[in-house]
Amino acid sequence: MNRILVVEDERAINDLIVMNLTEAGYVCERAFDGEEAADKLEEGSYDLVLLDIMLPKVNGYELLDFIKPMDIPVIFITAKGSMEDKVRGLRLGADDYLVKPFEIVELLARVEAVLRRAGKTQNEIEIGGLTIDTRSHTVMRSNKPLQLTAKEFELLLLFVQNRNIALFRETIYERIWGGEYMGDSRTVDLHVQRLRKKLHWEDKIKTIYKVGYRLEI
Repeated sequence: MNRILVVEDERAINDLIVMNLTEAGYVCERAFDGEEAADKLEEGSYDLVLLDIMLPKVNGYELLDFIKPMDIPVIFITAKGSMEDKVRGLRLGADDYLVKPFEIVELLARVEAVLRRAGKTQNEIEIGGLTIDTRSHTVMRSNKPLQLTAKEFELLLLFVQNRNIALFRETIYERIWGGEYMGDSRTVDLHVQRLRKKLHWEDKIKTIYKVGYRLEI
């Protein structure tokens, strides 16, 4: 499993990030100032750092210089949302830049994208009796392949990467089919129903009335 260091001095935000990343299957450690983060980075091994800029003792820009030689991807998470701040962060070497407040779904998507670009994503995911191979786009149950369409496989990954998090129908539609959601849920609902049946996950992919769906696992 991927190991992520969350460096954020606001405890409530740090707790929220760690809780959701842990539920999504990541192993997290936390630091609340730049010095503590530097100590952890010297002692441990991480696949990604989520880094606030305005930190006590050592700020995020200074810590980024410390991280660069370690070849660990970094996502800045900060309230500094001006274009100048974003450009500065990216030019200094951050792999992505997320402005507070943010949606958890967006955070998880950016984490997955940065890990994928860095070649640090898991190729196989085992969950709920399934083995999912993200390279070959295959799904196995008890060593037997399940026949999923391309969209069903994308939908499965979306649920797995956001498990235990409520996904709005419009979010699902925009992530899987692209374009603007026009309020017609039939496409989403049909694909979810078919996926449930093929995976035997009728009790795991829950319908949230008037909202969307959540994978509870």
